[in-house]
Amino acid sequence: MASNKSSIAALGLALVLGGDALAGAPPSDAGHWITSWYAAPQPGWDSGFVLPMNVPASLDTQSVRERLRLSAGGQRIRIVLSNRYGRQPLRVGGVRVGLAEAGRQALPLTFSGQAAVMIPPGADVTSDPLALAVPPLALAVPPLARLEVTSYLPAHTPVTGFHWGAQQTVALEAGDTLAAPAAARPERIGGRLFTAGVLVEAAAGSRTVVTLGDSITDGNGSTPDTDQRWPDALAARLAPHGVGVANAGISGARLLRDGMGQNALARFERDVLAQPGVTDVIVLLGINDIGWPGSPFAPGEAPAALEELAAGYRQLASAAHVRGVRVTAGTLPPFEGALEGTPYAGHYSPAKERLRVRLNDWIRGAGIFDAVADFDAVLRDPAHPRRLRAGYDSGDHLHPGDAGYRAMAAAIDIAPLVEAMAPAVSGKAGVR
Repeated sequence: MASNKSSIAALGLALVLGGDALAGAPPSDAGHWITSWYAAPQPGWDSGFVLPMNVPASLDTQSVRERLRLSAGGQRIRIVLSNRYGRQPLRVGGVRVGLAEAGRQALPLTFSGQAAVMIPPGADVTSDPLALAVPPLALAVPPLARLEVTSYLPAHTPVTGFHWGAQQTVALEAGDTLAAPAAARPERIGGRLFTAGVLVEAAAGSRTVVTLGDSITDGNGSTPDTDQRWPDALAARLAPHGVGVANAGISGARLLRDGMGQNALARFERDVLAQPGVTDVIVLLGINDIGWPGSPFAPGEAPAALEELAAGYRQLASAAHVRGVRVTAGTLPPFEGALEGTPYAGHYSPAKERLRVRLNDWIRGAGIFDAVADFDAVLRDPAHPRRLRAGYDSGDHLHPGDAGYRAMAAAIDIAPLVEAMAPAVSGKAGVR
C-alpha cells in the first residue's frame, strides 16, 4: 500500500488531471492487478435457436450505459472491453467511468493514452489505469462498490458478441452522452454488451476466485439488477479478505459441447486461467449437458454419458493444476420438474436424474479436486431430494432464487480461498 503522504499527493494529482495521462503518456501499469468483476463474452446466434438474443442486431451512433458491482476494491481500476466474437473492428469513441452514486462525476478512460480505441475482431483491450478519488483523502475504490460505465459507439456497430441475461439491464442512449446524466427513459436491454471486465490495483497478496458455470452461476432466477447471484454473495464474504470474484457463468453453458457460448474446455484459458490474480476456480457445470439432449434446446442430440463428463472435469482440473490454480467442484442441484409448463419442457427425465446423481457421486469421490462444494445437499428438499427446496426455488424448478443463491455461497468453505494472504489483508476479519 502507498503511504498516507503519497496517497494524498496522488489524490491531488488525480483531482487536477481528472485521471488523464500526464503529457499524453499512459499512466504506469505497475502494481498488483486482480480481476474484480467479469462478464464472460459469448457469440450471438441466429433466429433458429429456441431462445431469442433480446439485443439489437446493431447499434448506430449510440451510448451504452451500464452499472456493475465490484468484488475486491483497490487503488486504481482498468476496464476491459471485448470484441472477442466480432467480425469487424469495434470502434469505441470514448468511455467514462465513475462510482454509481448521486453527484459522483464520471472520469474519462484512455487506451494507450488515447480517448478512442479500435478493437480488432477477436480481441480484448484494457484501459490505462484510472484513479477514482474517494473521500476522505483516500485514493481507492471500495470493495463492493458500484460503478457506472458509459461507452460511446460513433459508428454502425453490429452486435455479434455479447453476454446474455445475467439478470442485468443496460441502457442504450441516442448519440454521445458520455458527459451527460443518465437519460430519463432510455431503451433498456438485458445482459451486457462490450464491457467484459474490471481490474483493480489491489494490495499485495490479493487474489481472484473465478466461478465457472452456467445459468445458475449467471444468476437466472435472482432479482434483476440487485446482484443476488451466488458469486455476488460469495464476493461479499470474501471482500474483507482482499479476494475478488470473477463470474464466468454463461447461461446455457456446457462442459463438453457449445451451447449459448463455447464449451468449458474451449473457453477455460481466456475466462479462467488468463484472469489477473487468479488462484482458484469454482466449477459448477453439467446440468445442461444432461438436460439439453432431447429437449427443445438440443432435440436431436444423444444423451450425455458419465464417462464423457468425468473426462471433461479431469481436463479442467489438469489445466488448472499445471497453472497452480486450485479447483473446487460443485455438485449439481436437483431439477425435477425443471421448466415444466413452458416452451422449454423436456429438460428433466428420470434417466437424466439418474445421471445427475451418478455425476454428483463421482464429483464427491473422484479425489482430483482440491475441494467440493455440495450444492446438491444444500438445495434439495429433504422430503423430496429430486427437487429444489421450496424456499430456495425461483419457481422454474431449475434455478434457485435469491435465498437459494445465498445458501449456495454460505456452503462454500472460504478458508482455503483466503489462506496465505498477506497479514494486512487477511487480518482484517476472521474467516466466516
